[in-house]
Amino acid sequence: MPWKILLPQEIMSEGRKLLEDAGHTLIASRGFETADVLADMKEYQPDAMIVRITPITREVIESNPNLKVIVRHGAGFDALDVKACHDNGVQALYAPVANSTSVAETAMLLILECSRNVTVLHKTWVNDYYKAKLKVRKNTINGKTLGIIGCGNIGSRLAKRALGMEMNVLAYDPYKPAADFPDGVEVVRDLDRIFKESDYVSIHIPNTPVTHHIVNAETLAMMKPTAFLINTARGGCVDEDALYEACKNGTIAGAGLDALKKEPVDPNLPLLTLDNVIMYPHIGGNTQEAAHRASYFSAMGVQEVYEGKEPTWPIHDIDYETAKTYTDTKKPNTKPAGMFDF
Repeated sequence: MPWKILLPQEIMSEGRKLLEDAGHTLIASRGFETADVLADMKEYQPDAMIVRITPITREVIESNPNLKVIVRHGAGFDALDVKACHDNGVQALYAPVANSTSVAETAMLLILECSRNVTVLHKTWVNDYYKAKLKVRKNTINGKTLGIIGCGNIGSRLAKRALGMEMNVLAYDPYKPAADFPDGVEVVRDLDRIFKESDYVSIHIPNTPVTHHIVNAETLAMMKPTAFLINTARGGCVDEDALYEACKNGTIAGAGLDALKKEPVDPNLPLLTLDNVIMYPHIGGNTQEAAHRASYFSAMGVQEVYEGKEPTWPIHDIDYETAKTYTDTKKPNTKPAGMFDF
């Protein structure tokens, strides 16, 4: 018997075709909000759901005893109550590699924009061309040090791109053995080194009890006054009040953010007032190419569960406080880039 599949947000054609060719019925939600999805659950009693941005709570999951699988259309899943899924026998899946390249590119874009001080340039150059050209701070990233916190699918891709642009790369990820880090990266096990030695600190971790506010007043104070914070992960990893003070007072040079604690953004967020903070509306994984991949992989996950197969990308319960960690290290196998290497 084919399934009814709820789509709180539209998916791309590849995903629709896979599911429709299998005979399933796709149901468009009445709206994006959690309350809309809750109403749809009660009315349609779907077998499955593919969700992109709507927070899915325990109430939503427990409102439909017919529900068998929820797929998060992308890599992050903190808006999905995974424990509630598992408590109610609902398979929780995601698409962790679909947008990894897109997010890594976004992190590199923010690094480059911070390096060229683009917010100030945009505000200056029309009215004062020579000030923008000659007096607004601009830096190259060649020879600079990038510190990556979290070297999974996205962090590893960023590391390779940074190495290709002749940056020195330090990476911290306690849950990963040194051999699995990209070649050319220096694996460090002391998180303080990332903050103290990096010219750019880029975050690529989930928001967990261990990582919540991993960037705070204390860690920001360790950073160089010329360094930038880059966050394309989750807003909860950063204490935004502390970051505002650090950027306003010159503790660090600035920040590039594609993730905030509250989304959509609060128009009164103090960070919005600073010229040395570049902000995007969490679009790192929202390229056309990433959306097509995520839609297909999400649909594939639904179909795998429907056919009784082991799904390719299940979301597992992980206790990060007790998970296995590693202490081995690895030095880069290339000489560090220098500012006069041409």
